[in-house]
Amino acid sequence: MPSSIVLSDVSFTWPDGTVVFDHLDLALGAETYALIGANGAGKSTLLGLIAGRLRPASGSITVTGGASTTDVGVVAQDPQADPSSTVARSLGIHDIRCAIARIENGSVDPRDFDVVGDDWGVEERAVGLLEQMGLPRDLDRMVGAMSGGEATLLAIVAALIANPTILLLDEPTNNLDTDSRARLFSAIDSFAGTVIVVSHDLELLERVDATVELYRGHVRLFGGPYSHYREIVDAEQEAAESAVATAAGDLRKQRREMSEALIKLDRRARTGATAEREKRVPKIIAHNRRSEAQVSAGKLRNAHRDDVASAATRLDEAKEDIRADRTARIVVPTPEVAPRAQIIVDDRLRIDGPERVALVGPNGSGKSTLIADVIARESIVVPYAFVPQQITFPDTDASIADHVTTTHPDIPTQEVRAHLARFLFRGARADRALAELSGGERLRVAVADALLGDPTPKLLILDEPTNNLDLDTVTQLVDALDAWTGALLVVSHDAGFLDRIRIGRRVSPATTDQPSTGTEPDVDGQTDH
Repeated sequence: MPSSIVLSDVSFTWPDGTVVFDHLDLALGAETYALIGANGAGKSTLLGLIAGRLRPASGSITVTGGASTTDVGVVAQDPQADPSSTVARSLGIHDIRCAIARIENGSVDPRDFDVVGDDWGVEERAVGLLEQMGLPRDLDRMVGAMSGGEATLLAIVAALIANPTILLLDEPTNNLDTDSRARLFSAIDSFAGTVIVVSHDLELLERVDATVELYRGHVRLFGGPYSHYREIVDAEQEAAESAVATAAGDLRKQRREMSEALIKLDRRARTGATAEREKRVPKIIAHNRRSEAQVSAGKLRNAHRDDVASAATRLDEAKEDIRADRTARIVVPTPEVAPRAQIIVDDRLRIDGPERVALVGPNGSGKSTLIADVIARESIVVPYAFVPQQITFPDTDASIADHVTTTHPDIPTQEVRAHLARFLFRGARADRALAELSGGERLRVAVADALLGDPTPKLLILDEPTNNLDLDTVTQLVDALDAWTGALLVVSHDAGFLDRIRIGRRVSPATTDQPSTGTEPDVDGQTDH
């Protein structure tokens, strides 16, 4: 039976009363789908509902093509395995391997046969999947020896080894280098069931059959890859912006007409009052005229007020169709950097002027090590800002404004808040606790914190900045970096992102003569051996 997922009238609310979905309907078949939406839209929640890890408040979710939730393979974002565990244990096949070994040594214990069931070829299948994903064949290898990219690939193998009919992937390209991404794409292409992938990776999003968007608690299905979705939404937004302009023009017109009408009524009232004072008409006639004029003026005022109110309502309704991501823009400083100014003076990595340089290469090639060494050796000869891949805060209970104020005690609070507003943390948003922030919001705080200072940084260094970002935040980051006038050094596996930020030169640490230290931190914060 072909796999399918059907959500019927599904609602979900968190224990604190926050409504995530309300009466959601969705039907998916045996295809590959991209699930997109802003941070907090409920993408991971929807995956949890489909996987059976969460239960809806109302409605039903039907998963066909398998008999139980074990037929749904799930790869979480940035999967974490027990570092003291072996590959076999992480794949869930340790007990079966041990039972098979005991049987091969002569055991006739029924419990061993129960453990194995029909899965006699699980070890061969596991080794085959490991090879397919470019991982060593060693099932006894310790997970703690793996890099973050290898941990992601191992999680994919763990999901595939159970032969699921439905595969749910949450940001699977995080920490993967170019070769690993290609292996992932191949695995998705060859999967026969339903695949739902949450990702900001445009290359991956262009490989899907259809796109599912979560927006304002509702779901919408687009029959094509991300570019098709973008074309439709952009066209709709252009129409919505045109409608707003028309409604705004109509409101101005109604207000102008009301103002002109009130001026005319005021003139008529003054003329009538003058005539009555000068007794140019009989008193009884003047009184009747005044009463009639007041009634007529009241009706006219009310009619114009109704027209203005209707026009204002139409404008508000038109604005509702404008997406927030169309207007939200990060505003970065614009330092002056001379074309030939020395920025980084190092034989392994030299940057002059406002160059845009990317450090590229496979995991473990030394990208993060090179940056750390350049910083440690003080090879950067201008003020700089560095935002690492792993963004941490000393006190996650602190507010955004308090955190930035603490790290910049010499800068007045009002100036800190004005700076945060340029990074979309306006007013009360700057008072949110750091612990509540999404990945994209954490990045904005880190960049805002790094770029605040006197003198203004002339070099911005970003290490895998798009990991854990939704598509709207990636677009905001691209727009901000497009306006950045200083030098830029970026570590990223995302070739599409590097193209969008107009990288002018790509450098591989493998081609430099840097000294070997035996081990080095990978871009994902793990240690490569």
